[in-house]
Amino acid sequence: MNIGLIAHDAKKKLMQNFCIAYRGILSKHKLYATGTTGRLVEEVTNLTIHRYLAGHLGGTQQLGAQIESNDMDLVIFLRDPLSPKSHEPDVNNIVKLCDTHNIPLATNLATAELLIKAMENGDFEFRDVYKK
Repeated sequence: MNIGLIAHDAKKKLMQNFCIAYRGILSKHKLYATGTTGRLVEEVTNLTIHRYLAGHLGGTQQLGAQIESNDMDLVIFLRDPLSPKSHEPDVNNIVKLCDTHNIPLATNLATAELLIKAMENGDFEFRDVYKK
């Protein structure tokens, strides 16, 4: 499965810790991330991650294009809702694209943990229907 990882600056450490905790599960899948998030996760986990540009430099749009192509099965986007971003339209577009293409999206740690465990349990077969 293809998993997208995005984290706002205030959530990058949380993303690192999440990926450390679920390294065993994540290592079985293809990982994609915006530039800085991907680099930081790679540093602490040694997972192989395809990195796009940094989010504010177009990485969010690159990941969005993969979502729009229906080539993403799960997106974990640990966002900071208390600090508006200059690229907020791109952030909102990720949510819109996931909703449009029925791609599970976690925007907080609790949902991310539920989705990663559901994926490990084989509860994502429905994605095969949407990929055809």
